[in-house]
Amino acid sequence: MAYIDDPETQRANLGFIKASMAAPLLERDQEFDLARRWREQGDEKALHQLVRAYTRLVVATAGKFRNYGLPMGDLVQEGNVGLMQAAARFEPDREVRFSTYALWWIKSGMQDFVLRNWSIVRTGTTAAQKSLFFNLRRLRAKIEEQSGHPLDEAGRAKIAEDLGVEMSDVRTMEQRLTAADQSLNTPVADGSDDQWQDFLPDQRPSPEEVVIGLRDAATRSRWLAEALGELSQRERAIISQRRLTEEGSTLEELGRELGVSKERVRQLEHRALLKLRASILKRVSVPQDLMLEA
Repeated sequence: MAYIDDPETQRANLGFIKASMAAPLLERDQEFDLARRWREQGDEKALHQLVRAYTRLVVATAGKFRNYGLPMGDLVQEGNVGLMQAAARFEPDREVRFSTYALWWIKSGMQDFVLRNWSIVRTGTTAAQKSLFFNLRRLRAKIEEQSGHPLDEAGRAKIAEDLGVEMSDVRTMEQRLTAADQSLNTPVADGSDDQWQDFLPDQRPSPEEVVIGLRDAATRSRWLAEALGELSQRERAIISQRRLTEEGSTLEELGRELGVSKERVRQLEHRALLKLRASILKRVSVPQDLMLEA
């Protein structure tokens, strides 16, 4: 999936890049002073000065993601969001350069943007899979250069070990990176009326299976009703309240209602279940044609 910026967008991007490169760099002490003024005093001018000084870092990082076919302007926009987040969260007392801290946020924003837009199919969900997506091409090229032949199973095993992923993940990602998204409505061949979606199996039950399922459900319901009718009134009450309601009653609750102990309720329930099982098995063992005649 490749995008081409229109001329107006290209001019705007070029202007932004020139302005970014013209912004003066900051010394370490200047970074810390601006960051403290923003954090402690809410000085927005200090925040803007800190951010402007490192928009060149956004531009440089965006250039490294151009091979994924996404618009430079969108990459820069996502990087700017990451830069703003870095400026808002930066803690100068940790004695870390702002550029080092901001680079992580900028790259993270751009990586998430690439993963969301590179394909309509979700690509990476875990940190290891994201690392595989962004490092597979580089590692594959390195291994192929060293071995002098295309990536084989040994090379895939080395990549899986280096990145801490399964071999199957490497194979799947390799296939994803070498194939573009394709619509299921695309004809299978030029001039053909058949589409790829026409060859997908329908996982839904057939009309016959639906009818059989409804009939079986009705039969089971009838058998259960008939089996319940063979129980005593007390046994039927216990089964109904213990097994046939969404929130079944406890043995103690039924014991109080029936005036017996919890153990007696358990015994009655066990006996009723055995009766139900025997009654239903008796019906199952009867040939269907005889049941229909009856």
